[in-house]
Amino acid sequence: MKSVKPGRGPSGMSFIGSIFAVIFGIFWTAIAFSMTESILFPMFGVLFIIMGIIQAVYHFKNATGKNRFSEFDITDSSEEEDPMGKWVDNKSKILYCPYCGAKIDKEFSFCPKCGKKLDNIK
Repeated sequence: MKSVKPGRGPSGMSFIGSIFAVIFGIFWTAIAFSMTESILFPMFGVLFIIMGIIQAVYHFKNATGKNRFSEFDITDSSEEEDPMGKWVDNKSKILYCPYCGAKIDKEFSFCPKCGKKLDNIK
C-alpha cells in the first residue's frame, strides 16, 4: 500500500506569502513608530521583516532550484512501514465486563465483580 510521508513542499506560493509578510512588517513598523514612544510594538514589525526576508530567500531558492527540499514523498509499504499502523492495528489485551466495567481475562465465563455471564467476550 502506498502512503504519503513528509517529503517535498515549499514553493512559489510560500515565496509570495513571505513577500506579503515583509510588506506587512514595513507598514506595521511605520504605523507603530508614529503611534507610540515605546520600541516594543515597532519591534514586531522588524521581526516580521526579518522573518519574511529569510523565508522569501529560502522559498525562492527552493521553488527555482534544481534539487528542491522534499516535504512530501509517496512511499510504498515495502520501502517504509506506515507509522500509523502500530496505533490503528493495536488491539487492547485488557478486557472489561460489559455490565460493570471490571477488568477480566479471556478465560473468564463469569465476571468476578458482578457475577454476570460473559458470553460474547473476544
